[in-house]
Amino acid sequence: MLTAVTLVDAPGRPLLLLGPSLGTSVEALWGRCARLLRGEYHVVGWELPGHGDGAPATAGFGIAGLAKSVLELADRVRPGAAFRYAGDSVGGAVGLQLLLDAPNRVEAAVLLCTAAKIGESGGWRQRAETVRAEGTQAVVAGSVQRWFGPGFTEREPEVAEALLDVLRGADPESYAKVCEALASFDVRERLGVITAPVLAVAGAEDQPTPPDGLALIAEKVRDGRLVVLDGVAHLAPAERPDTVAELLDEHFRVDQDERTLAQTRDAGMQVRRAVLGDAHVDRAVAGTTEFTRDFQELITAYAWGEIWTRPGLDRRSRSMITMTALVALGHHEELAMHVRAARTNGLSADEIKEVLLQTAIYCGVPAANTAFRIAQRVLEED
Repeated sequence: MLTAVTLVDAPGRPLLLLGPSLGTSVEALWGRCARLLRGEYHVVGWELPGHGDGAPATAGFGIAGLAKSVLELADRVRPGAAFRYAGDSVGGAVGLQLLLDAPNRVEAAVLLCTAAKIGESGGWRQRAETVRAEGTQAVVAGSVQRWFGPGFTEREPEVAEALLDVLRGADPESYAKVCEALASFDVRERLGVITAPVLAVAGAEDQPTPPDGLALIAEKVRDGRLVVLDGVAHLAPAERPDTVAELLDEHFRVDQDERTLAQTRDAGMQVRRAVLGDAHVDRAVAGTTEFTRDFQELITAYAWGEIWTRPGLDRRSRSMITMTALVALGHHEELAMHVRAARTNGLSADEIKEVLLQTAIYCGVPAANTAFRIAQRVLEED
């Protein structure tokens, strides 16, 4: 289980997840940048195992394993919700994996100082052996050269030292396991299937992940753009927090403003299927006629695409609200459907009972009596 670090606490705002670079912590790398964002996001970073506040790794994981754990973390913060994502280096590699493995969850991404394949496998395995034998102190001098652009350590000594302190304190075995995860990471042949808007940000002085690797990402994904930052090496969010914050604000705002009706409808269909199930939606689609087609598209786009995808409430909460409204208005057929949906969204039978008990007080006992009968039938079917 990855450790979550809240950098900007705004629970009612869109969720933005931030991923770290190897050897760093989220606060040291992203803290200043996150607090410069003009967009109002609920900003949560995740820690690599054994880094910062992260618990040491107990087993290997791979980049795909890290991506899966990031999704689990996102579901702890806001179950089932889509989110925006930005990550540096290995955090960017995890971002690519998320875009491939969970395309319906990542609305847009900013990938910094990373690549679809970072370095050579042999070099990563050699570094893992070195750190296991000598500790992370053995890679501090090399990290100073790789991490910072010319003159940065003189201009920002406190920032540089905070990052290097995290590296010195990192768990050697966990660091080595991240190296091994990067050794086997290569998604260059899969970039073309990524559809979410991607901003690739390169440091002109970056040696581990030079600009041509970011250019490849921007070229191969379906909606990509490249920005190269002069004088920046491998830790862009720490080296240029103001510029990176502006890039994130611009990219995520454009993503929101330029969302088309077709994209809204597609997002709505994904959520509709996730909540109601493929079988139910397939029956509804198969039963669509020329007379009902516009109505089906309306509810897919606006009920599911505009409302159910909003980040302000999780799906459990939306299920409870929806069931209450359906009881109050006597929409019994819809209530049965949304009791099933509530179970899909993680509500237990006891929690559904509590919702219906609440409706008995505020919607009336006769309405709740019917609702209990409908819900019991649905729950027994499960």
